[in-house]
Amino acid sequence: MLVELGLVEQRYKAVCEVLDGATVTDVAKRNGVARQTVHTWLRRYANQGLAGLVDKNSTPETCPHQMSPVVEARVVEMRRAHPGWGPRTIRTNLDREGVSPLPGRSSIYRALVRHRLIEPTKRKRRREDYKRWERSRAMELWQMDIVGRFYLADGTEVKVVTGIDDHSRYCVCARIVARATARPVCDALLFALRTHGAPDQILSDNGKVFTARFGRGPGPVLFDRICHNNGIRHLLTAPFSPTTTGKVERFHKTLRENFFAHHDRCHATIDEAQRALDIWVEEYNTMRPHQSLGDRPPAERFALARPATPLDDGSGEAIEDDGPLTLARPPGVNRWVDQRGSITLGRFRYRVGPTFAGEPVEVVVRGGLVEILHQGVLVATHAERRREGTTSASTRAPRAGRPVPRVRA
Repeated sequence: MLVELGLVEQRYKAVCEVLDGATVTDVAKRNGVARQTVHTWLRRYANQGLAGLVDKNSTPETCPHQMSPVVEARVVEMRRAHPGWGPRTIRTNLDREGVSPLPGRSSIYRALVRHRLIEPTKRKRRREDYKRWERSRAMELWQMDIVGRFYLADGTEVKVVTGIDDHSRYCVCARIVARATARPVCDALLFALRTHGAPDQILSDNGKVFTARFGRGPGPVLFDRICHNNGIRHLLTAPFSPTTTGKVERFHKTLRENFFAHHDRCHATIDEAQRALDIWVEEYNTMRPHQSLGDRPPAERFALARPATPLDDGSGEAIEDDGPLTLARPPGVNRWVDQRGSITLGRFRYRVGPTFAGEPVEVVVRGGLVEILHQGVLVATHAERRREGTTSASTRAPRAGRPVPRVRA
């Protein structure tokens, strides 16, 4: 006859078997539990008798570190007022308000989940899987990129040229442009250089406005020329490696969540949108706590950078702050492009391209580079070639070529 024993009876029977001489291992195996569980039953029976074998509620009677209702209400209020704030930012602002005891980040996260202010998501990748790097001082490296999908009130899409200082996470560039072509992007770069000075290096991806690495052009693009003239080393990422410029990409995420989400299709003109963006960037740089900086704003670390130096165009003279966004050039010489798309300078041939065959061009030699311009636009750049024992063409007086015919209006 089978008899069903209650949970307490089974535990009592197991305890009696051990007290009668059976081994704990055999008793645990017959009951399908771990040896530590049998030892727990023995300890409870010795201290409390049969009452110790009854299941107990594991919920603690009190929780001293539990978030108080007042603090939880303040957390909910902050999140609703600032939908872009996460648990870490909310905790930092609670600390600034003098809240004590200060709740933990996970407690704030659970409170936001309870009130359905955020959706719980599983972390996609472990933090240790990423290889983090950071330059040792401000103004040593800027990360630059372009972000889109931002619209004016009439539905026109505009782009934002962005730049982040690698060490301080300080936003050095956030300029709205109608189209992300070479001239607007370089105008944004020159504006940043005039405002903050020239960094040692600039890191960007392989976009055509940044480099001719994968383009069909014959020489460096305007962005590269500006970097070269100001002593900036232009670094490029490997193809298909967006994490290399991870800091500026993370800035784009913040920009979309905290600015684009509230200003998209709200401004009639680019100037109006730029004024709103400038206000947001000022708050980002001076007020918003940054996790990687110990919850301090980027401006505190960027303030340790060396004083900004005047922007140099490569001719030894500084460009005036209120001048046009162009680079001054030394006087050049005129040449005609032959049918093969080349010119001759100092008994050496330099390729311009068959597109310009029969066209007049201006040739400027400086800093070891031969720059070829057609109607004021740089179309080719080559390393200067000269025979041993001769001086550079940039140190000789320019020799006039054949006169360029005037074009009638």
